[in-house]
Amino acid sequence: MAIQVADLTKRFGKAVAVDGISFSIARGSATALLGPNGAGKTTTLAMLLGLMTPSSGSIRVLGTDMLRHRYQVLGRMNYASPYIDLPQRLTVRENLNVYGRLYGVRNLRTRIKILTKELDLERFMERPYREMSAGQRTRVALAKALLNEPEVLLLDEPTASLDPDTADRIRGLLEAYRGRTGATLLLASHNMPEVERLCDRVMMLRSGRIVDDGTPEGLASRYGRRNLEEVFLDVARRV
Repeated sequence: MAIQVADLTKRFGKAVAVDGISFSIARGSATALLGPNGAGKTTTLAMLLGLMTPSSGSIRVLGTDMLRHRYQVLGRMNYASPYIDLPQRLTVRENLNVYGRLYGVRNLRTRIKILTKELDLERFMERPYREMSAGQRTRVALAKALLNEPEVLLLDEPTASLDPDTADRIRGLLEAYRGRTGATLLLASHNMPEVERLCDRVMMLRSGRIVDDGTPEGLASRYGRRNLEEVFLDVARRV
């Protein structure tokens, strides 16, 4: 398994953000965490990365206990989110160089050249990150996340702020990357067509708990709905 989570809980004072969830994710699969705002998706991703310490429970990524030995496996993972900024004063090139060195990427110059071409960032390389638009920052974050060719790629709203054409290209890039490397993808998204295209499994979260789990097609059939968006609305609105 790529990811194994058992009884994972995160509390902020009296508030429970993640409430005793357990799941396993197979290597090479693509899984979505779906749920309304406040369901616990981003908090779960942060704990998987070691950015937050769980209140209780266990996490193993690529066979490694993330609570004790996460530094043994962090170089084989990466993360992208449009809601987390890179250093503002550095140019795009400088940011990618810094992160590439932190990850020990071999042939870094070549890797940056490939990614910036794939993500159409070539004309922005000498521009400071603070001067980038929201959509451009999303693409830079994805370039950063793919620098080390991670075996486990965590994504929070991977196409947020992108126009439809660019978003479609990004989805194609992620599909091709997974197909080429056998990487495991775990993404949080509110874009239901995106999830239906990229993911073979969906975990539905509400109030910090997993309330359903299945394929996009299987969930639609189970709820008697036409698509995943209708399933999402059904789950989100249940009392």
